[in-house]
Amino acid sequence: MSISAAVKSYLDQRSIEYATVPHPHTLSSMDTAASAHVPGDRLAKAVIVNHEDAHLMVVVPSDYHVHLGLLHRHLRTEVGLATEREVSGLFPDCELGAIPPIGAAYGLRTLVDSRLRKEPEVYFESGDHESLIKVSAETFRTLMADADSVDMAEHI
Repeated sequence: MSISAAVKSYLDQRSIEYATVPHPHTLSSMDTAASAHVPGDRLAKAVIVNHEDAHLMVVVPSDYHVHLGLLHRHLRTEVGLATEREVSGLFPDCELGAIPPIGAAYGLRTLVDSRLRKEPEVYFESGDHESLIKVSAETFRTLMADADSVDMAEHI
């Protein structure tokens, strides 16, 4: 499958420089980090939550979980994890579990863990389970320019 059509179009329209990093097929972000020889704190993963009759993307390092209680307090409203069916409907050009953390490419409000903004480079899923996208710190900050910076994740 390679890079999702929506993300490729989004990156190309903005002249974003990136590299692709192939890796053996994996099914979890922690396995992906290990397989691609990428530190877990530099691999951004997207978590989709339900929020006020809409969906929201939360981007955290792969070695962290979204703390729904902290997210609830931050947003001052109930939140819950989206179902697989909801996620597959939102990202039809991606394999389930390989969602690129570029919410803007899909029209989703995005929250990003501030830890990721401090990394010298960031990797993320391209839309399949066999390739990552690698961007510089500056490029990642550009991609997350409209995202709210938050701290609502806990280390695994």
